[in-house]
Amino acid sequence: MLLTRINLEKREREMFALYATFSDSAKREHSDSNDEFRTQFQRDHARIIHSKAFRRLKGKTQVFVAHYGDHFRNRLTHTLEVSQISRNLARNLAVNEDLAGAIALAHDLGHTPFGHAGEERLNSLLQKFGESFEHNRQSRRILTTLEKKYVGFDGLNLTSDLLDGLAKHSTPYDSPSSDGRQPSVEAQIVNLADEIAYVNHDLDDGLRGKIFMRESLKNLKLWRMAIEKVDTNLPNEAFNHRAVSAIIDLLTTDLLRETSKNLEENKIKNLDEIKNFRQALVSFSPSTQKDLEELREFLHAKFYLHPEVKKLSEQGADLLEKLFASIFKKPELLPSEFTERLKTDSREIVVANFVAGMTDDFAEEFVKKIK
Repeated sequence: MLLTRINLEKREREMFALYATFSDSAKREHSDSNDEFRTQFQRDHARIIHSKAFRRLKGKTQVFVAHYGDHFRNRLTHTLEVSQISRNLARNLAVNEDLAGAIALAHDLGHTPFGHAGEERLNSLLQKFGESFEHNRQSRRILTTLEKKYVGFDGLNLTSDLLDGLAKHSTPYDSPSSDGRQPSVEAQIVNLADEIAYVNHDLDDGLRGKIFMRESLKNLKLWRMAIEKVDTNLPNEAFNHRAVSAIIDLLTTDLLRETSKNLEENKIKNLDEIKNFRQALVSFSPSTQKDLEELREFLHAKFYLHPEVKKLSEQGADLLEKLFASIFKKPELLPSEFTERLKTDSREIVVANFVAGMTDDFAEEFVKKIK
C-alpha cells in the first residue's frame, strides 16, 4: 500500500490524541505547495537536516572541546539523541512525533563554538552594545533569516508550530520567550528529552574521560536505582553504558506515567487547553524531578566546573572574543553574504551571527589568518 500525504494526515486524525498538533492544520509564513507524500512536519524535518547550520553541529563542542577525543558527544550527536528520545516519547503519548523530532533537531542550531562558555562570552561582548545573545533566539534567527534557500525570502519557511516550540524551548540552560501560553505537548516533550539526553550523556562522557569515577556516584539516587538493574560482572565500559541506559529508562518511564496522569486528571481535550493551562503538563513526578536535580547538581560541580574542562572551555571563549574584536574592527574579513547584511543590521549583530555559526575547528583556523 502506498501512503500519500492525505493518507498520513487521516491516520494522524485517527490515531493521535485530541490535544496533539495535527499536520493538516500547519501554516507557514510564505505560501508553499503541498507535498504528495510528506506531511508539513516531515518537510520541516527534512529542511532542517539539509540546512548548513545543522551540518555545522558536528564540529561544535557539547562539553569536551571537539579535539579532546573522537568518542565524546558533540552538539550534533546530542541533537540526534534528543530527537530520538523526543520521537519515542511523542509516539507513546499519541502526539505528533514528526513535530517533536523536528523541534529537537532545531533546538541547538544557534549554539556558538566552545559550548556554553562561548555563548556566555558572546553575550557579554554584545551587552556592551546594548544587545544580548541567547542560543534559543539564535536558532530561530538562523531558521527564519540567516539560512537562505529561496529567492523571494530569507529562512527556511518552517511551520509556525515548529517555530513556536523552538522559541519556547525551556531547560535550565535555555531562556525561552513567552507570550503567556504554554507550548504544545510536542514542544514540552522536547524540553524534557533535552534534559534526559544531556544529563545522561554527560554522565557517560564524564566517566569515559575519567573526570570523575564511578565510586563518586554512590550517593545519587538515580545511579543507585539504575545499577540495581545491571550485571555487576560486566567490564567497566559495558557496566557504565548499561547503567546510563537504565537511568534513561527510569526517567522516560516516569515522564510517560506522570504526563499521562496529568492529562487525564485535568481532562485535557484539545491543543488550546494545553496552551492555556497554568503550567506544563509534560513533567516528571516530584520525586524523580528531585532525583534529576541531584544528578544535575553533581554534574555541574564535578564535570562542568572541573578544572580541566573549564580551562579548555575558557580558552575557546578567549579565542571567540579575539575573533569578535578583530572582525568587528575589520569587517572586510566577513564573507560576502554577511557584508551584505551590514546594509540592514548593526555591525555587532552581523559579526556575532558570523562568529556564532563557526565550528570549533573553523574558529581556530580563522583566528590564525588575523594579523
